[in-house]
Amino acid sequence: MAATDRPRRIGSIVAAALSVTALPAAHAESAPEKGSIALKYLYYRDFQKNETQYPGEPRPDGAKFDRITVKAPSVLLAVPIGSDWSVEAGATVDDVSGATPRYYSSVSGATKAPGGMSDKRNAGDVKVTRHFSRGAVAVGMVTSSENDYDSNAVSLEGRYATEDNNTTFHLGVAATRDKIGSTDDPALDERRRTNEVMAGVTQVLGANDIVQVNLGYRHGAGYFSDPYKSADRRPDERNQGTLLARWNHHVVPLGSTLRSSYRFYKDSFGIAAHTVEAAWVQPFAEWWSVTPSLRYHSQGAAKFYCDPSSDPAVFPFCPGSPTFATTDQRMSAFGAVTLGIKLQLRWEDWTGDVKYERYTQKSDWKLGGSGSPGIDPLYADMVQVGVSKAF
Repeated sequence: MAATDRPRRIGSIVAAALSVTALPAAHAESAPEKGSIALKYLYYRDFQKNETQYPGEPRPDGAKFDRITVKAPSVLLAVPIGSDWSVEAGATVDDVSGATPRYYSSVSGATKAPGGMSDKRNAGDVKVTRHFSRGAVAVGMVTSSENDYDSNAVSLEGRYATEDNNTTFHLGVAATRDKIGSTDDPALDERRRTNEVMAGVTQVLGANDIVQVNLGYRHGAGYFSDPYKSADRRPDERNQGTLLARWNHHVVPLGSTLRSSYRFYKDSFGIAAHTVEAAWVQPFAEWWSVTPSLRYHSQGAAKFYCDPSSDPAVFPFCPGSPTFATTDQRMSAFGAVTLGIKLQLRWEDWTGDVKYERYTQKSDWKLGGSGSPGIDPLYADMVQVGVSKAF
């Protein structure tokens, strides 16, 4: 898995801070009355079926090829300090193992040392919030370190509610600094810096409805290439824009809540993407709830992505030796569907949950037409288990 593209909270802390995940009641801004501690464990596994014939490879037999496995325990702590302050902190350890393809979804070009690739990431974050009568200001820091990648970020965010508490405005800024290396090339020592801003508004429409709209912009400069992909050369600047709209609706007769969202993304690499998501929170019995969810994502290819060639003299490189080029399947055009279900138990000050998601990515699932050719479908299973206690 590329050092520059592993899933991280780095660079997304502003978006997380502005998220709406439930249907809150209108209330004045104040520090939480109770603290909480939570333990979580994430298990992730992805795989592909060997279906595509690449030059110089054995004919595909349809066998499953395991790619990446991630095991990530984490701990989260939130503590109020008096009536005006609160502190949140978290720590995560990711154990990553397996192999990723050096080009497209090729099996023989997988990046794996004897016994498979193995890496560990240690990450931590802290956020301090000052609460006011109708708003709050928060400062956050995040750090992440692994064998070939170090990242540090700081953020500043604020929110302000109108006198009736029905409208809340959000504004956040963040800066990230990354150091990128490679186990394949000890001499590689690159840097990347990213600055981002997000602004949004949350509006209570009534007792049962709340909506939110966020606009985000991110500018990055430095090293964006993937050192583990063959002949991967990307521009040293990337601009990214997002529009995110959410709507939560409470269904009174059923006691349930519909959470829905739409996200549009576009960047200077040429990728444009649409993501729609819906989740249905259904309580049952006295302490239980179940939440099925569905997410669909569709994206176009980067403008410097090139489709695989059947010519052995060219494969796996892009013809014509362009200035920028990539054979990374994550830069291709595809569609993806994620099905999920979450079971949650709340009992007094305790909360426990377990969530399972299955991700399926296929080129021909792209919205409005076929995606990039010559890419095997990608599948992933994600299981997350958590327990928390208020105190």
